[in-house]
Amino acid sequence: MKNRTFALVITILILTLIGCSNPFIQFENDQLEVINRDIVSISDSKNTLVLNNKKGDGMAIIKDLEFKKGVIELEIKGENNPGKSFVGIAFNIQNDSTYEAVYFRPFNFQSTEKIRRKHAVQYIHHPTYTWRFLRTNHEGQYEAAYPRQPLPDEWFGIEVRIDDKKVYVYDQETNTELLSVERLTKQVSNRIGLWTGFDSKGAFRNLKVKE
Repeated sequence: MKNRTFALVITILILTLIGCSNPFIQFENDQLEVINRDIVSISDSKNTLVLNNKKGDGMAIIKDLEFKKGVIELEIKGENNPGKSFVGIAFNIQNDSTYEAVYFRPFNFQSTEKIRRKHAVQYIHHPTYTWRFLRTNHEGQYEAAYPRQPLPDEWFGIEVRIDDKKVYVYDQETNTELLSVERLTKQVSNRIGLWTGFDSKGAFRNLKVKE
């Protein structure tokens, strides 16, 4: 009896340590509000989420996660599919059409055209400040290149630092600042979500937030 009790205690301790050793947010179907997308898969470890592609933008909002300002860390994977791979993180989400986002165009990471490489990282505030509006009226201010030039269909790690007035985007591997912009709206919501743009699918893993 004592041996069984001891074994049970050890098992509980091991499971507790395993749980504590995973610092990443766990993705669960019932904890996600999915907008204009379907979940393709969630990994056994619950660290990785894949969304399919549909016409229009879409996202998966993490229901019980509250975030206003601080740091978001995340690994993302798009694909080398020009015009059909827009992947990133949405925050300050008020509804399915009003939010801020930082997203990436992986197909531009290693483009042979310099102008396309400069369109690799983007900040937006929908519905007013779309990428097209910002590029037309504030060219080069709200988008930038990704100097490390990751492979367009492989994982890349990013860090988004958000305060009351500004958004900073960094490459995790090199700690290089990719983009620094003034926010185009005030903070009114504490919701964040994994975001994919028009007709884009995307994979996301190892999400962490620190306020």
